[in-house]
Amino acid sequence: MNKYEVAIIGGGPGGYVAAIRAAKLGKSVALIEAQELGGTCLNRGCIPSKTLLRHSEIIENIEKAKSWGIETGPVTFSFSKMLDRKNQVIQKLRTGIAFLLKQGKIDVYNGYGEVQADQDIVVKMNEKQETISAEKIIIATGSTPIIPPIPGMEHANYHTSDTIFNIEEIPESIVIIGGGIIGVEFACIFSSLNVSVTIVEMGDRITPNEDPEASKALTKALKKKGVRVLTKTKVTGVDQRGNQQAVQIETSNGKQESLETTTILLSVGRKPNTSSISQLNLQMDGPFVKVDNQMKTSHPSIYAVGDVVGGWQLAHVASQEGIIAASNAAGEKETINYKVVPRCIYTSPEIASVGLTEDEAKQQGYSYKVVKVDLAGNGKALAADEKEGFVKLIADTKYGEILGVTMVGPHVTEMIAEPSAFIHLEGTVDELASMIHPHPALSESLYEAAASWLGKGIHH
Repeated sequence: MNKYEVAIIGGGPGGYVAAIRAAKLGKSVALIEAQELGGTCLNRGCIPSKTLLRHSEIIENIEKAKSWGIETGPVTFSFSKMLDRKNQVIQKLRTGIAFLLKQGKIDVYNGYGEVQADQDIVVKMNEKQETISAEKIIIATGSTPIIPPIPGMEHANYHTSDTIFNIEEIPESIVIIGGGIIGVEFACIFSSLNVSVTIVEMGDRITPNEDPEASKALTKALKKKGVRVLTKTKVTGVDQRGNQQAVQIETSNGKQESLETTTILLSVGRKPNTSSISQLNLQMDGPFVKVDNQMKTSHPSIYAVGDVVGGWQLAHVASQEGIIAASNAAGEKETINYKVVPRCIYTSPEIASVGLTEDEAKQQGYSYKVVKVDLAGNGKALAADEKEGFVKLIADTKYGEILGVTMVGPHVTEMIAEPSAFIHLEGTVDELASMIHPHPALSESLYEAAASWLGKGIHH
């Protein structure tokens, strides 16, 4: 039986990062992955969706360019070529991860790992199985899409975010159940392909965890693209009608309607994969594995990271948790800090935020001031014809410390790194306003917000 100092179950952004960190700390490491390296994020989530979102952005820009005096012939789509490119991107990154693991002399087991009561790990690989042991174990098994108990769904032709990339043809129409991050990103992808898109969201707004004004701006942009956005609406049933499906809905005021559609996408959340630890009596936090700030479970030799512990359920958070878990498993002492977690939605326009929202600042008892600067007056935004959006800055009135920033507009998922650094370093609006920002640049709006917060704004 092969013995290791650290074994990780799950090769996603939490697991493979933990494996590399543990190896760099001089430990013998095994990584167990049942499917493809990279996990959901690389193979069925972040990377394929962003690749297709890039395609949709280009399609929209070609249409927009007509008003700039740039004429093209009719735009045609080769969906198979789009999917091929998506697969090429995935394969290149997957190969890169395999190279890093090989370089770190990490043993990779392609199979399902299950931790036994004695802490050995049984790895089931096709028609055989192998047992290994490890002094420390990190659980990074991720999550799977939730299938809501909607009457008729068991007979419906539906997709989840894990299967939607398997479609071979562009559907005529799609009903997206759930208006969170996954739902709105796919709404942008399909609307650019001339698909009739409807979002059904039970809450009072889409992207409910973001700033209400950001949700409002995105809703306006989606409707402009032809997406029908139904909020305060629940799905009551699904009926099969030949090649079509009828999604039965009911609004909060009791109004009922039937939505005819070719395809259904379920995007109502994800649940943790805990089958690998079914034989352990770990303490749980609801459906999730309970961990402390060192990512340690109730078992002194077992750690857990990523979607299986709940919380943010973001790839970059899982990677940081993996680093913390691996460091502690290797004998160091590190704790996770969730104060600065950038949140990104890759729609058009993009949404990016970090730190506290206005509601959270109020709930935590801060004395704060908010400034919002629209992109409509930003030279770079006007030149690019991407002037829809804003920057909202929240800072406490005692010291001027920046508490949170929300941005809506082009490329804000890249720009969010600047306010993230300020919050991480407990920076103030005075310090931000004293920095020289390039011109013309979208980031000038962040400077303008800080200067305006101090009453020294030039253009606001």
